[in-house]
Amino acid sequence: EGQVDFKRQDVEPITSTHLPPEGIQEQKKVLNSLMSGALAGAVAKTAVAPLDRTKIMFQVSSKRFSAKEAYRLIYRTYLNEGFWSLWRGNSATMVRVIPYAAIQFCAHEEYKQLLGSYYGFQGKALTPFPRFIAGSLAGTTAAMLTYPLDMVRARMAVTPKEMYSNIVHVFIRISREEGLKTLYRGFTPTILGVIPYAGLSFFTYETLKKLHADHSGKLQPSPPERLLFGACAGLIGQSASYPLDVVRRRMQTAGVMGHTYSSILLTMQEIIREEGLIRGLYKGLSMNWVKGPIAVGISFTTFDLTQILLRKLQHSTNVER
Repeated sequence: EGQVDFKRQDVEPITSTHLPPEGIQEQKKVLNSLMSGALAGAVAKTAVAPLDRTKIMFQVSSKRFSAKEAYRLIYRTYLNEGFWSLWRGNSATMVRVIPYAAIQFCAHEEYKQLLGSYYGFQGKALTPFPRFIAGSLAGTTAAMLTYPLDMVRARMAVTPKEMYSNIVHVFIRISREEGLKTLYRGFTPTILGVIPYAGLSFFTYETLKKLHADHSGKLQPSPPERLLFGACAGLIGQSASYPLDVVRRRMQTAGVMGHTYSSILLTMQEIIREEGLIRGLYKGLSMNWVKGPIAVGISFTTFDLTQILLRKLQHSTNVER
């Protein structure tokens, strides 16, 4: 009695008892975002770790940057300390970047949903301004919750193995010798830099995906297209916030580099006075134009593809049930 023809719809009848409650769906969505973000951050940062370490070493010194000098520094480090020394500080990076990326990507999804509800775009792509705000808030949230780990990572990148043997040792020595406040040195320029960086990165990536969908008619871009969109996002975001990144690194490593930087403006003034505006505040930017787009491209692509994979796995599990 009451036979239903499902041929036209080409779907299987699913009773309401098989559908998970709204709360469980939301929990799964958040968990998916956290897992995808963590993997995205880990893969991207590990891929560019040697370039990242080299960039930091130039940022915190008064040496003039050039591609030739960067290559020499990488080669000398390899000869003197071995191949794996190029990834020195990457363990601290992973400890920081996994929670940072997980929080940032998850927060971005949540902020998009909240702003979509607020502006009346629920289920649709946000307009440009809310898109920028969602990215900025996501980056700020992640930076606030994980900042001491970034501080530790910078210290490990610019010091020899003999000074800090591991992450815990860095925390202990900084707390004992310089005080707990030191763990938040450079926090203000970090937040000021994260707002344009995260805002522009997410804004650019989401905008390029929307433009692609509008013009191609495809709902989702291909992996190479995602990499390209992410690379553009990284290039724009990092270029806009780079001087504050230099100031942040100088303030973070002041204790081991023989400097005392008390504020953002004084740090900027000293860098400009000693090294010049472009050579000082934009030192290593050309390396960032190589490293940044690669890292951000890999990060966004890994996040999107992992999200798609997890959704498919959950969908197939629900159908089997």
